[in-house]
Amino acid sequence: MQDVEIEAIGIMSGTSLDGVDIVDCHFMYSNGVWGYDFSDCKVYPYTPEMLERLKHSHELNGHDLAQLDVDYGRFLGGLLKKFVGEHNCHPRFVASHGYTVFHEPQKGLTLQIGSGAHIAAVSGIDTICDFRTKDVAFGGNGAPLVPIGDKLLYGDSFDYCLNLGGFANISFDDEQEHRIAYDICPMNIVANTLTRRIGLEFDKGGELGRKGMVDKELLAKLNALPYYKQQPPKSLGREFVDAEILPLFGQRTDIENLLATYYQHAAYQISRAIVGKEEKSVLVTGGGAFNEYFIECLKNSTHHYIEIPSEQEIDFKEAIIFAFLGVLRYFGFPNCLKTVTGAACDNIGGAIYLAK
Repeated sequence: MQDVEIEAIGIMSGTSLDGVDIVDCHFMYSNGVWGYDFSDCKVYPYTPEMLERLKHSHELNGHDLAQLDVDYGRFLGGLLKKFVGEHNCHPRFVASHGYTVFHEPQKGLTLQIGSGAHIAAVSGIDTICDFRTKDVAFGGNGAPLVPIGDKLLYGDSFDYCLNLGGFANISFDDEQEHRIAYDICPMNIVANTLTRRIGLEFDKGGELGRKGMVDKELLAKLNALPYYKQQPPKSLGREFVDAEILPLFGQRTDIENLLATYYQHAAYQISRAIVGKEEKSVLVTGGGAFNEYFIECLKNSTHHYIEIPSEQEIDFKEAIIFAFLGVLRYFGFPNCLKTVTGAACDNIGGAIYLAK
């Protein structure tokens, strides 16, 4: 492939529902190496109505879910149009993650809503979306998707890339330089569910968890969940949280203790994923990187070097990589790796909706 430079926008809307991340990126390819830079980025809050609809999307009937897919696509298209106007961007396309309603790859099922056709129609920008379905059709987990970006954009600088989003996931190269990646455990999706019981959207800085006492019996039950004994490739969805995690909490109201216990659980599971006696470098991004208490727990659980990058890099790394997934789709390169997802083959995911 010849040297190229292309501008693309990434939209990330994760399971933690803490806003819509939009970033405008410039990607460069030269002598077999990818690079990027970005300056324009913004987090847009959800309207109260859209937030409530997304929270309960997995409970909707078919008709209402289809309508939400359309309405959410229009919502994202509107945010995109506003962003481009504010920052005078000229992207070749936008790559949108969408909001995951169902993810059960063992059944061949994954669903990310946010109609690409409506994003393109409202924004006037070609749109690439639905990155997971094809991989699931090939027998893969359809997740995680970020690792190919970790490898091509960050692999020369860090041994491990750890994302602390709704779920904690990790990626790294094995001894054969094949990218390995998987979901380690639920992260912010659990912490936020707990804080909402007391009327808070999240545990700012981990201060609630810092005040709590670890429940050793509950911690043992969490660490004994069968998922943690499975070998990768593997991935998690809301269904795991609802079926395996939340029932262990019951109706308990001692939220500080539950958070303290869960943070210790997540830190332990992550420490198990970072292998090797020699010190390794670990890039930590995602909303959980702002949870100072959890980062302390993680550092106390491992001897490896934990790198917390700039605030913008933390906030927008996933959106940057989704823009990059769109670039790979645009040029016809695989953007989903079988060593990561367990699919029958590397594949090129993403449906393209032209604006005209």
